[in-house]
Amino acid sequence: MRITFLGTGTSQGIPVIACECAVCRSSDFRDKRLRASIWIQVQGKSLVIDTGPDFRQQMLRANVKTLDAAIFTHQHKDHTAGLDDIRAFNHRQQKDMPLYGRPEVLKQIQSEFSYAFSEQRYPGVPHFELHPIENKPFEIEGIKVIPIEVMHHKLPVYGFRFGDFTYITDANYISEKEQEKIKGSRVLVLDTLQKEPHLSHFTLSQALDLIDKLNVPQAYLTHISHKLGRHADVEAELPPNVRLAYDGLVLDL
Repeated sequence: MRITFLGTGTSQGIPVIACECAVCRSSDFRDKRLRASIWIQVQGKSLVIDTGPDFRQQMLRANVKTLDAAIFTHQHKDHTAGLDDIRAFNHRQQKDMPLYGRPEVLKQIQSEFSYAFSEQRYPGVPHFELHPIENKPFEIEGIKVIPIEVMHHKLPVYGFRFGDFTYITDANYISEKEQEKIKGSRVLVLDTLQKEPHLSHFTLSQALDLIDKLNVPQAYLTHISHKLGRHADVEAELPPNVRLAYDGLVLDL
């Protein structure tokens, strides 16, 4: 299984005008972060988790030639807004794109991209095949996926486990029951927004405490805001088994 980090950043804390913070002024490529998403290549299949506003740029940058399905953690726009650009894979592969998500997520997609679901669709619009999922294991073309329900303030969000790999973004609480699903993972990717307390995201200290509790051999932090600091500075503070993820990082498991 190969994991490619397409984006490790967030819309949280990103100024809408020119910024002079240390992260923006950094020349370290690891400080240049698109919105959080990963590409999973497993058993000959190509899957993406979340299609945020940077989806097109991420697909081009990672040179993704084929895509078998898109899986959604939740319905916030920074995780769904780029979905229209699935149309390129529709055209290349000549088939509808399977989308997997909670019923609430798929309902919102149908609303926001209503033109893709109308009875008389305009030529060239994206074509989707909707697959509602629950908090129980499911399969995508023979690949087992285990959802892990986490809380993003009051919004339920799904993390996902593929074999020994677990990916969790947009969370600030995971119940003991759901933590059991994570245990035994070789690699955990976990939401870590900033150092200061936040309403709906883990802070750095909270993420490190949870990683330690779960006894995960290797962990990577994602969904990073500018407020966390420069990559090199944060890396120097981390324990040996925890790293900051960065756009373009590739893991072979």
